[in-house]
Amino acid sequence: MEQRTIAEVARSAQVFSTAETARAQRRERLQRLARLLDEHNGPVQMLTQIEYLRRAERLLLRRDGSPLTIAYKDPVFRAQGLAGDRLGDAMAFFSLDDREAHNLFCDCHYRTGVSSNVIADLVRTVAARPTMREVWGKVRGAIGNLFSR
Repeated sequence: MEQRTIAEVARSAQVFSTAETARAQRRERLQRLARLLDEHNGPVQMLTQIEYLRRAERLLLRRDGSPLTIAYKDPVFRAQGLAGDRLGDAMAFFSLDDREAHNLFCDCHYRTGVSSNVIADLVRTVAARPTMREVWGKVRGAIGNLFSR
């Protein structure tokens, strides 16, 4: 077995941080969810009053016909580890925080029924949103460019 230093490996290999790969995985999963919602024929049932439940209750929340049920029916997501169609399962699998989950899946944002295409568009918006780490990286790069002139 050939032994190399970290510097030697870094010159010949592409190295990604786990944060970058986790963010890419989150985006891919959310984009797939958006495609599944676009392809869904039929009504979508949203979760009700997420914001009024204690966290433990909120994580167990589910509803037949919800975007979470649509996601859980996908064999690819189940193979990747989606554990169920409860809100907590989806939050963990898609790396969603409480605010994102509420904005995507709660019925309080809609006066009447909502189509799966509308939810798909919202999911794409969340997928495309840069993280604070990405924003900070761009700011640091811009500042570094100013001083390197």
